[in-house]
Amino acid sequence: MSVIATNRKAHHDYAILETMEAGIVLTGTEVKSLRNGRATINDAFARLDKDEVWLFNAHIPEYSHGNIWNHNPTRQRKLLLHRDQIHRLMGQMATKGKALVALKLYFNKRNVAKVEIALAEGKTQVDRREDIKRRTAEREMAQAMSSAFKGKKRG
Repeated sequence: MSVIATNRKAHHDYAILETMEAGIVLTGTEVKSLRNGRATINDAFARLDKDEVWLFNAHIPEYSHGNIWNHNPTRQRKLLLHRDQIHRLMGQMATKGKALVALKLYFNKRNVAKVEIALAEGKTQVDRREDIKRRTAEREMAQAMSSAFKGKKRG
């Protein structure tokens, strides 16, 4: 699996509830641009519309050797999911405060472009502060453990 783009900001801004892999409908020049490793999904999100899922704000730049049939870099792209997955997402999205966020854009083992989307809930400022406190506590604990074991010999 070769990762093209990741959305690192998503884990900071959202509490990830569930992730799933979706296919993505692309044109030829988009695939060539992705093979060059050029894409950003920092602000990408998905929406449900009449039993279809669409990806918005994913930026795949124009292919450098493209011609007049080059693609629009920020066009909305259709995501391919099973019908039961779409209906389950519709039920979960009915509650307020949930969003579909793109986490990762990659080529799988069969060289097919896939996007990992997540059902997420927005974090509040308090949640973000708690995450920072938890991470610093874990880091300090790991440093204390490693410094305690450095002086002892194994044997």
